[in-house]
Amino acid sequence: SGGQKQRLAIARALLKDPRILILDDATSAVDTETERLIQLALERLMQGRTSFIIAQRLGTVRAADLILVLDRGRIAARGSHEELLNSSGLYAEIYHRQFRPQETAVARALAGGSA
Repeated sequence: SGGQKQRLAIARALLKDPRILILDDATSAVDTETERLIQLALERLMQGRTSFIIAQRLGTVRAADLILVLDRGRIAARGSHEELLNSSGLYAEIYHRQFRPQETAVARALAGGSA
């Protein structure tokens, strides 16, 4: 499956210990829980090296030092996750579209309703 191929490619990268790491949608073919586990492994892998992460899932890039938001092949905004949430309409729109269902489920659970 795509998820297995992605995990295998990440494992190969861990073994090669590269100075520069380029990840292109490294978690696109996995479920959310597997994505979380891969993210934990990638955090260790990226320490002390230059890393470029190309992603459509914003959860993958939230901890990045610098995020570039592309729109139609051009840089539409740049900044940290927090900076972009506060200043970039496009980034904030994508973020809320991706995470609103999860936030709503958590809010319902905390309020005692069903998720």
